Amino acid sequence: MSCGSHATSSAFSVLVRRRWGALPSHLLRPGRWRSRGPCVLRKSDHAAHPLWKDPASLPGGTRQSPINIRWRDSVYDPRLQPLRVSYDAAACLHAWNTGYLFQVELDDSSDRSGISGGPLENHYRLRQFHFHWGAANEWGSEHTVDEHVYPAELHLVHWNAVKYRDYQEAATGERGLAVIGVFLKLGARHEALQELLEVLPDIKHKDARVPVRPFQPSCLLPACRDYWTYPGSLTTPPLSESVTWIIYKKPIEVAQDQLAAFRSLLFSALGEKEEAMVNNYRPLQPLMDREVRSSFQAPEDGPGP
Repeated sequence: MSCGSHATSSAFSVLVRRRWGALPSHLLRPGRWRSRGPCVLRKSDHAAHPLWKDPASLPGGTRQSPINIRWRDSVYDPRLQPLRVSYDAAACLHAWNTGYLFQVELDDSSDRSGISGGPLENHYRLRQFHFHWGAANEWGSEHTVDEHVYPAELHLVHWNAVKYRDYQEAATGERGLAVIGVFLKLGARHEALQELLEVLPDIKHKDARVPVRPFQPSCLLPACRDYWTYPGSLTTPPLSESVTWIIYKKPIEVAQDQLAAFRSLLFSALGEKEEAMVNNYRPLQPLMDREVRSSFQAPEDGPGP
């Protein structure tokens, strides 16, 4: 490939059982539909992600993610500089069906792939990137913008290699992680993404993992690098409030068949009853008293189409 973690799967499952399971029904984000008028939330009969099926209490905290970003309420901060991104294509190691996500893992033993600048005080190494998506194009992203929902969302997960010894320590530490969020919308075919999607048949089932050829993750970033940033949490267990979120304003475009390729994956392991991997997003969380800052000034007429 030219222009193309969490803990082990078993440990991840333990965290799921301990910390997730089903939220109370009034906290679940239903399937979201976009009408011709303003975006609205409407109930859906679509199945919830397996992480929400077993009873469990909602983890406490005041900085949970994802959130709905309100364009006009975000605060322009002229001190926010452009984010510096430098990734090494050769650092990509494996593509993995975690049983919840499609994830690509990287070699993070050096600073050759990482980010700095923007809202960050240190250099953060790229550990992995993964995707969230819905059963249909009307929903799937974790974050929303003025209640607008995208079909999918990419997360590039980095850890603070200056302050912490390794990813595991950083994941639960103050300012330990920085996650870039990129929205995916239906449109033109994304050739770089296609290189990744070609490995999906080999990881159709839970726990399947295959090596990947060198892939440049920066090819998945939008040309416009304007962003929002806010303090938040992981959206998968252990939901640690250790994340500086950096959400790019502009989405990237992907084709219909590329979105469908994500939905060809399964939550289930080989030999188990097949269950399509869809709706693997966490419900929206309250903003509480947090401030969402932007690296750009909002236009008078809002975000536009």
